[in-house]
Amino acid sequence: MAETEGTPAVPAAKTCLVTGATGYIGGRLVPELLAAGHRVRVMTRSPERLRDHPWAGDVEIARADAGDPEAVAGACAGVDVVYYLIHALGTGSEFEDTDRRTAQVMAGAAREAGVGRLVYLSGLDPDDEELSPHLRSRAEVAAILLGSGVPTVVLRAAVVLGSGSASFEMLRYLTERLPLMITPRWVHSRIQPIAIRDVLRYLVGCATLPSDVHRCFDIGGPDVMTYLEMMQRFAAVDGLSRRRILPVPVLSPALSSHWVGVITPVPASIARPLVESLRNTVVCSEHDIARYVPDPPEGLLGFDDAVRLAVQRVRDQTVATRWSSASVPGAPSDPLPTDPDWAGGTLYLDEKSRLTDASPEDLWRVVEGIGGDSGWYSFPLAWEVRGWLDRAVGGVGLRRGRRSPSDLYVGEALDFWRVEELDEGRLLRLRAEMRLPGLAWLEFHVEPQEDGRTLLRQKATFKPSGLFGHLYWRVLVPFHGPIFGGMIRNICRAAEQGTAASVGSHRAQAA
Repeated sequence: MAETEGTPAVPAAKTCLVTGATGYIGGRLVPELLAAGHRVRVMTRSPERLRDHPWAGDVEIARADAGDPEAVAGACAGVDVVYYLIHALGTGSEFEDTDRRTAQVMAGAAREAGVGRLVYLSGLDPDDEELSPHLRSRAEVAAILLGSGVPTVVLRAAVVLGSGSASFEMLRYLTERLPLMITPRWVHSRIQPIAIRDVLRYLVGCATLPSDVHRCFDIGGPDVMTYLEMMQRFAAVDGLSRRRILPVPVLSPALSSHWVGVITPVPASIARPLVESLRNTVVCSEHDIARYVPDPPEGLLGFDDAVRLAVQRVRDQTVATRWSSASVPGAPSDPLPTDPDWAGGTLYLDEKSRLTDASPEDLWRVVEGIGGDSGWYSFPLAWEVRGWLDRAVGGVGLRRGRRSPSDLYVGEALDFWRVEELDEGRLLRLRAEMRLPGLAWLEFHVEPQEDGRTLLRQKATFKPSGLFGHLYWRVLVPFHGPIFGGMIRNICRAAEQGTAASVGSHRAQAA
């Protein structure tokens, strides 16, 4: 139908490829693109990790490793816009090499496939300061994509404020847990944070930019402040007393990241790039993006309102995605050894079963609600100590918690486990992401019985690596009785008493 004179053209729907869809930003961008009327394809190494997302049935899923040129080329075929939301984590030069290689693969694949636009979310990188390694790597990725021959937009943001983001969690836990803090000098660096909803609005708007737009844009909220001011204002919004903060010059980024890892759920491996980036001044030098994606009539969301909304999401237990949604670097991906497929070697098992008078529904409610604030139903001190030991050697520890107190989906983090398989009402399988000399799984099977009772089968599986792996299992065998035996007994008891949290599905919009 022809347009009426004076009526603005409605941008045509685009086919958008979202990489990093299992991560914090990507998992929130997908439903926003769908709501805007675009067609969405997501690229992932593990499609099974997306199956429980509420939007999984509305997207096309392409299996591809970001470092595989052929697979990435297939994912880009027929795509109008590619959202490149992949960032490596780590220390040394390895993560920079990974960032560089995967960006080059995407640049070549997008060019060969005739993609109309690349969109990359990067970090603010001031021109007159020495950049942290992670900001330097982000700037290099931006340069690779801008030089790809494909029209490219790079959105450069500082701290992203939203429920579940690593930056927000770090700020929240530091402020809530420490009324008196000795802090590094970087708390005086100037920062221009931005609310997650404004980041998503800019990302969605980039899908329909004119083809001649090829550049970087700085994006930030209306407030510029130091990290110290951010903590004080967070405390005020959250109803806390004014924090007492004493900056000292002796805390290096490495020491700071370990300190953050002790106080917050964010492990040192993720905290370090965040801390290193905070030593730079990260303030927007322009706001040109508003020419193409206008500010909303009420203006960009300010710091206080962004914090207020994010805190409310946390309290309402409606956090849509979390920083822990993304894969942990170095986490194992081997399949669970099973009788039909396993080719040999030692496999240690601890299997227990217990009959209960609880209904299958009540028992499943407790099983699906395990971990996080509910704990692991046995020997809490042992679990806490194991979590601290894991943190001490650079692992994720116990305090990642859960996204929701009552429901899970495949691929999400649960303390120092990740949900590998979930058959609603029947099976929960968790894969260990703690530091181990081998691979480990923990399974729960809920099975209704003909006599009206319910059988709970619990199985811990360990595949050792080397001599230390065998020693590790044998040393722990004496503890399996109180830990695993107590776990199955107390899970059944909780189901019989109806003490688990009530079930509810918490699917939320971005906060």
